Amino acid sequence: MKTSVGTASRRSVLGLIGVGTLALLLPAGRAVAARSRAIKVYKSPYCGCCGSWTKILRKHGFEAKVFKMNDLSRVKQQAKLPGNLESCHTAVIDGYFVEGHVPVEAIEKMLTERPRIAGIAVGGMPTGSPGMPGPDPEPYDVVAYTADGRQDVYMSYR
Repeated sequence: MKTSVGTASRRSVLGLIGVGTLALLLPAGRAVAARSRAIKVYKSPYCGCCGSWTKILRKHGFEAKVFKMNDLSRVKQQAKLPGNLESCHTAVIDGYFVEGHVPVEAIEKMLTERPRIAGIAVGGMPTGSPGMPGPDPEPYDVVAYTADGRQDVYMSYR
């Protein structure tokens, strides 16, 4: 990993003064940007469960902007999404892709840990995942994937 002098200096400053204090030192516009939870959600105009998932994101403080599209294949291609992980919607946040009914907890973990991945996904539409209510919840995994096709279980829900 390349680290420039500027990056190393910022890390030292963060370690010494803490992230909360740093927000006070930044110009007003930069402080807001540092806390941004903007997420772009690409979905079919006809899918109700995608709307339910988006409402859950907003309830947890994400600023969801929805883009309705009849064909999501180009977005999924850009995300380098393996076919077995496809679901009904694709989101983009802070350089990461989020595919399907991924729980907020997993998104927040990814944004905190900043792993070297393309994104995380919940393939299919498992009952009991966020936005997919039902009487008999299914176990499911959140899978982290890389642009070169590697996949690993990131979190499991049982």
